[in-house]
Amino acid sequence: MKVMAQIAMVMNLDKCIGCHTCSVTCKQVWTNREGTEYIWFNNVETRPGVGYPRGWEDQKKWKGGWKRTATGRLVPRQGGRVASLAKIFANPTQPTMKDYYEPWTYEYDKLLQAPANSRAIPTARAKSTITGEHIDKPEWGPNWDDDLGGSMETLDQDPVLHQMNLQVAKTIEDAYMFYLPRICEHCLNPTCVSACPSGAMYKRTEDGIVLVDQDQCRGWRMCVSACPYKKVYFNHTTGKAEKCTLCYPRLEIGEPTVCSETCVGRLRYLGVLLYDADRVSQAAAVKDPQDLYMAQREILLNPHDPEVVAGARAEGVPDNWIEAAQASPIWDLIDTYEVALPLHPEYRTMPMVWYIPPLSPIVDEVAAAGLDGEDHKVLLTAVSEMRIPLEYLAGLFTAGETNTVELVLRRLAAMRSHMRDVRLGREPDPAIAAAVGLDGKKLEAMYRLLAIAKYDDRYVIPTAKPEVPRGMESMGNDVKTLLGEGAPAGCHPDVASFHGQGGAGGVNNGPVSLPLPTVRREPVPAAGPGMSEVGVPQPVGQAQAADASSRATSTGPAVVAPRDL
Repeated sequence: MKVMAQIAMVMNLDKCIGCHTCSVTCKQVWTNREGTEYIWFNNVETRPGVGYPRGWEDQKKWKGGWKRTATGRLVPRQGGRVASLAKIFANPTQPTMKDYYEPWTYEYDKLLQAPANSRAIPTARAKSTITGEHIDKPEWGPNWDDDLGGSMETLDQDPVLHQMNLQVAKTIEDAYMFYLPRICEHCLNPTCVSACPSGAMYKRTEDGIVLVDQDQCRGWRMCVSACPYKKVYFNHTTGKAEKCTLCYPRLEIGEPTVCSETCVGRLRYLGVLLYDADRVSQAAAVKDPQDLYMAQREILLNPHDPEVVAGARAEGVPDNWIEAAQASPIWDLIDTYEVALPLHPEYRTMPMVWYIPPLSPIVDEVAAAGLDGEDHKVLLTAVSEMRIPLEYLAGLFTAGETNTVELVLRRLAAMRSHMRDVRLGREPDPAIAAAVGLDGKKLEAMYRLLAIAKYDDRYVIPTAKPEVPRGMESMGNDVKTLLGEGAPAGCHPDVASFHGQGGAGGVNNGPVSLPLPTVRREPVPAAGPGMSEVGVPQPVGQAQAADASSRATSTGPAVVAPRDL
């Protein structure tokens, strides 16, 4: 057993209102640059719908993810090394700009420079940000079919609906709709990493985040076609691949991702999972695609198990990461309450962004029929009888297996009914919780996590272990002399002791408040005899002489002892 840590995310789809705030803030932070106009690390799709890029779930066309051979091996669906080499200069399975959309802007200068009191109303024509040519009629965008807009024209292109009959496809618009936010899945078994010819794609061992080494990337774009979620993009200006980084600079200091921080519905959860790296390939290669969900569940390790904790420490997982895994909301949602599901496990990449299927559309449908949407008998019956949403959600999260999705929705329904009794001061019926394999306390705990969880409950993120600054490790105790006693903990040789991981005393007494070192320099004297005016250049020889003179006559140290700020 090889225990490793993975930063994972869960999204509660019941709380997504489709406001696209997450998409816009991510765009402003990460892809507000030339060459990234069409790139959306985070996007929100209306379901049913074709998504972004258009029809990304159709792996018969795009050939993303893995496929299982007759011998039980996994090979990239787009082909092995020989097949990749044959199409290295022309990849027919790569989405084109038409599948994304041609980004455009408007000629705002014509509005700003229009003469005053002009007889004609100034207009700003749409113009492509790629070619610079005018676009008289934009035909697609990243959320073109938002809120089922124009769905009857594009609904038949939804790959999930192809698994259902045409009658369902034509009537689902009136039956079911929800929002699906998407980011890179940061998979345990990423195809993009395996497909990269230059080795630029890699998965960080410390937290499982999949990144692109921009120095190593050669722009072959095999990662774009290999990713079944189509969350790897090509920057046409730099010639490099780019993707969601899970905001790792923020995670390293204990802050959530930008999309999580700015989410209006507070639907995202972040935390640490421990998993057995030795069993990833075995789990991804199970024969029946409908068994992949449980296979992925089985390689996730219980962070409270002493054997798992010992194995994690043996593999170098820091204690603060183990503690974060034990307090992780991700583990509770996946294992304790069993309400979180992976997106398209049949791609065999072992995705690490999980989703809680939405119950609200079913409740709305029940209420529209004039029935009590909070009554557990009515609601549980509706969950079982409404086959359209069950089959559609199963096509998204369980490779078509409906029993698991039904259990999740039944648990969410039982939680609603149980909490209504609690809020109304009535004695909860224990049969409601028992019907879904839980008890009243677990339903109430699940409610607190899903509905009213505080900031620190939703985001349990361990900070990265501080290190001695590069080039200073060999200086030992001289680091303290150089930077002062108030230097950051990473500048001290006994870092493990500082963080309560052993060393001197090995006792963790909680956070330590350290004073910041204050660096003071001698004030710049006013211009006088033999000195130039400030900002006026002088000959090199004179400058060196003046500098030497000032050092010789200096009476105070350049660095003084730190003080509390």
